[in-house]
Amino acid sequence: MRERRALDLFVKLVHASASVEARTSGPVLAAGLTSSQFGALETLYFVGPLPAGQLADKHLKSPNNFTLVITNLEKRGLVRREKAPNDRRVVLIELTPAGREIVEATMPSYVQAIVTDLDVLTPAEQDQLAALLRKLGRADLR
Repeated sequence: MRERRALDLFVKLVHASASVEARTSGPVLAAGLTSSQFGALETLYFVGPLPAGQLADKHLKSPNNFTLVITNLEKRGLVRREKAPNDRRVVLIELTPAGREIVEATMPSYVQAIVTDLDVLTPAEQDQLAALLRKLGRADLR
């Protein structure tokens, strides 16, 4: 019973996440970006320059896999790699003006798509789900 409940919940969680992402990704796709690329741009926009490893960590991706995301953004002129001023061994990923522009142009319609999609839940249900997901995401099962 415990296993069945956990597996059922897991399938629903993965399906819901993929479904919401598919329904809300229009503005990101229209900007010619993947969700990982837009996520990286959004993080740099709000947090500022970060080492590639920290940027990958914020998106729960391996640094090796996220390198391709960064490289593709760099090829489009949306980010650049710069040596950290206080430690020349560290390479920071920073948003270019073009990257900033694409985030600012895409964000309003993306946020509206998310708000509209999540309106299927009441505000209280959204708060409850957020609390449960936070608890699940922070679970330390060691």
